[in-house]
Amino acid sequence: MKLLHNYIYIFSFVILFFISICRSEYSSGFHFPNEREEIIDGFFSKSRHTNNWAVLVDTSRYWFNYRHIANVLSIYRTVKRLGIPDSNIILMLADDVACNPRNRFQATVYNNAERKLDLYGDNIEVDYRGYEVTVENFIRLLTGRHLPDTPRSKRLLSDDRSNVLVYMTGHGGEEFLKFQDTEEISSYDVADAFEQMWEKRRYNELLFMIDTCQASSMFSRVYSPNILATGSSQTGQNSYSHHLDPELGVAVIDRYTYYNLETLEYVTLQSQKTLQYLFNTYDVSLIHSTPGIRHDLFERNLNKVLITDFFGAVYNIELTLKGYKLSRSNENDIPLIQHNTIDDNEETLNRINNNDLIPKNEYKMIKIRSKRSAKVSPIFLLGFVALISGVIFMSKIVN
Repeated sequence: MKLLHNYIYIFSFVILFFISICRSEYSSGFHFPNEREEIIDGFFSKSRHTNNWAVLVDTSRYWFNYRHIANVLSIYRTVKRLGIPDSNIILMLADDVACNPRNRFQATVYNNAERKLDLYGDNIEVDYRGYEVTVENFIRLLTGRHLPDTPRSKRLLSDDRSNVLVYMTGHGGEEFLKFQDTEEISSYDVADAFEQMWEKRRYNELLFMIDTCQASSMFSRVYSPNILATGSSQTGQNSYSHHLDPELGVAVIDRYTYYNLETLEYVTLQSQKTLQYLFNTYDVSLIHSTPGIRHDLFERNLNKVLITDFFGAVYNIELTLKGYKLSRSNENDIPLIQHNTIDDNEETLNRINNNDLIPKNEYKMIKIRSKRSAKVSPIFLLGFVALISGVIFMSKIVN
């Protein structure tokens, strides 16, 4: 009987010790390896991409192809407005119609006859211009197989967490797109370039949008995962311009791009409009051709894919009340937080503005320390009291 009594006390002591250990480990933010990995992986998987890139290509030269350059610059303006910086946009213009002698409105490009919006503006960065826009350079850009002297501004520095928008416009036919009327890129070239991107983990998801005649044929050979494609017309159909500017004497935008912009202009950074919503706005009677959409290689439901997932740079941020240790380093290696108060009097604010509170040459690393206060949960106390009561009750029964 005494032996059983001792066993009960030992068992109670073990339970209390284990509870105290779990309590202390939980309060310090520690998780067992498997649980910790699941939490961290779950946190990052909520937002499948962490950055956005846009590759915008006009393949046509000459003044009479003014609309193709206006197409690209219209999409360029949209993605910049929605947050993608120039550093993440590769802009390829085969001709510079803004400075063409035939342009009555020098250094400008418009996509409407009323000329209310100058697409060229004062803040445009063209990465590939004129004869630099070739099939070779385009494929090198996508696959990352650049010449050694290629600057970073001409490289697509995407990774496996990048959502990439590839927009192309120009003159094309069944399974080919002309570059500057001197060479062509085929649907097989595009498909193989996308496959190299996937093998090299250069994208998370990719949206391929093309405005040309028989556009759908250009993505008919694509076979890589996570690619969504849309084009202005089906195989065997032409694509058409929207309207012309009598003073310029040329068409200023194509129909497919024009009606995409009618929707995109109402999209904001906080917009919840999806790509399915965008595709539902396509009206054959307005576009004068049947837009093609291919989503069999794409994993997500189009009703869940926001327009800003490709045309914007919206980053999902989740604030947590506790941190996660990514390594088992010593506690001394982890900076602690110290809660200090600063009187917001005029003198102190001036010192903050003048950086006088931080010694010069020392703001690369500011060590923050804090005292961790011990907190006892009411539930923990209740459980402790219940456990002691149970031990006393069992001992009386045994006696």
